[in-house]
Amino acid sequence: MMGSRRTFPQSLLVAAALVAGLGACSSMQPSNKVTLTGAMSSANEVPANASTGAGLAEAWLDKSTNVLNWKITFSGLTGPATAAHFHGPAAAGANAGVVIPFSSSTSPLEGQATLTPAQVADLLAGKWYANVHTAINKGGEIRGQLVPKM
Repeated sequence: MMGSRRTFPQSLLVAAALVAGLGACSSMQPSNKVTLTGAMSSANEVPANASTGAGLAEAWLDKSTNVLNWKITFSGLTGPATAAHFHGPAAAGANAGVVIPFSSSTSPLEGQATLTPAQVADLLAGKWYANVHTAINKGGEIRGQLVPKM
């Protein structure tokens, strides 16, 4: 009957596998980073309009610092964008005031802001939207509701 003696290299391999497995467990912890997206279209506007413009709102929230970064891209508008910003709090189908104005209205729009705890709660609840305005569609030409990506 042979004993179950392990050699040093085998023991080292088993130990390395255990360490790697424990490391993988720590990566399963909830992340402090949340990605949010919103497909932008004229059909999402309230009221809807006939623009064929489209865009994508992407945002990344660091929950440990409440810092929000974003990138908004769009094209096909009825004319140059005259303003663009995040609105909230409002569910899809409802309007709300400006929460964060963007420093430019030329695609792509990129920026960063530190949010209040109340703003973070509204954002994560899907109550913010990105909106791009034009001269023809002063109330908003395209809109995208930001929702957390799973």
